[in-house]
Amino acid sequence: MIYYKTREEIERLRESSLLVSKTLAEVAKHIKLGANSLMIDRIAEELIRDHGAEPAFKGYRGFPNSLCVSMNEQVVHGIPSKKEFVEGDIVSVDCGVKLNGYYGDSAYTFALAPISDEVEDLLVSTKQSLFFGIDKAISGNRIGDIGFAIQNYLENEKGYYVVRDLVGHGVGKELHEDPEVPNYGKRGSGIKLQEGLVVAIEPMVNLGTRKVTQMDDGWTIRTADKSTSAHYELMIAVRKGKADVLSTFYNIEEEVRNNDDLKSIIINKEIIAN
Repeated sequence: MIYYKTREEIERLRESSLLVSKTLAEVAKHIKLGANSLMIDRIAEELIRDHGAEPAFKGYRGFPNSLCVSMNEQVVHGIPSKKEFVEGDIVSVDCGVKLNGYYGDSAYTFALAPISDEVEDLLVSTKQSLFFGIDKAISGNRIGDIGFAIQNYLENEKGYYVVRDLVGHGVGKELHEDPEVPNYGKRGSGIKLQEGLVVAIEPMVNLGTRKVTQMDDGWTIRTADKSTSAHYELMIAVRKGKADVLSTFYNIEEEVRNNDDLKSIIINKEIIAN
């Protein structure tokens, strides 16, 4: 069942979403050579709790940590560890919070410089595709219009591979709500988008095959051919004419630019929450 949100509920979801963005911005300060994902997980949990919220992922279906940190060939759901970051690592950080009964959920992929031109283009293109999908998340369109915009750009124009096994989702008083939001699809297909729908759009994109496999830890999903993967996610509310972006990358990217160990991922077009 799809739950459409009131304006008041959307503002509460915005508060949760912006706390996620703030947490990811803090994380961006600490992704440095020699640091590790368990360290940034502790930093994130402390900040979330200091703001009166709860880490949405910790304990969710038994997940052991506050962040999902997925590196290099790992697509999503990576478990933080003491493995040190090294040059060339690609670090996807997915964060969720529950604040005043409402969830926020967002992800950003960081790159420890130097990285190859091929990997940089994958990150740039994945991030760009997210905003192409957001452009289609307006009242009167259909869910397939979002997925088509993402898939057409990534697969037909760029030659990358969109993961099919994992999709975006609705968000509200539950972390995962209907509808599913695939990163592939046909124009004009699926449910009609209406004002008040809040979803997380999150393209997951691989350099090699679109096929994925689960690792022995029971959580981490990696590419089947161990090629590099990228993942970006923002929450939006469907409106007429233009989606209302509830989370933001703006403060995250300020910290990326201030971190000498990180590569800034620049795209031609961006939507930023007010």
